[in-house]
Amino acid sequence: MSSKFFSTIRPAVVLFGALTIICGVLYPLAVTGVGAAAFPAQAGGSIIEAGGKPVGSELIGQAFSSPRYFWGRPSATSPMPNNGAGSSGSNLGPNNPAQTDAVKGRVAALRAADPNNELPIPVDLVTASGSGLDPEISLAAAQYQARRVAAVRQLSPERVFALIAAHRQNQYFGFFGEARVNVLALNLALDAASGQKRGQKR
Repeated sequence: MSSKFFSTIRPAVVLFGALTIICGVLYPLAVTGVGAAAFPAQAGGSIIEAGGKPVGSELIGQAFSSPRYFWGRPSATSPMPNNGAGSSGSNLGPNNPAQTDAVKGRVAALRAADPNNELPIPVDLVTASGSGLDPEISLAAAQYQARRVAAVRQLSPERVFALIAAHRQNQYFGFFGEARVNVLALNLALDAASGQKRGQKR
């Protein structure tokens, strides 16, 4: 090959190699290092522990179906709910019959679990999120379920409402979004208040 070819291709190869090292090696290492130093819990996955053992993450919801627990937001991930490896929404519009049927089924399940509850059902208890991994529910969604959980566990409603208040997270930056609670953290606190060991049917 001619020297002209090498003189043309060499700068491109050198630039490609330099950018690969900077963007593919040095930058990720720097970001990971800063994250681990400044935000160790978040960089490690925001793991929640119980009894010294990891039981989940603050960032990924878990499926609770027992009436003894607070239920999280429905998940449309597959092949199972709250699949962290397959974040996705249902992509169903509000006028889609499948969406209507899914919401009706969730409303029926909530009513069946708490037939004496006449409060309006918060929307986040019957609609899946865009990610399918929401670890939190609105304060209204937690309060809606409080009396059912209290009755099943034979706790006073006031104690369960106090647990919700203790785990309340305010709006981001004081104005963005709405007040919410982390479902896993709340259920772990509920187990502790009831003297129940984790591992029973959820």
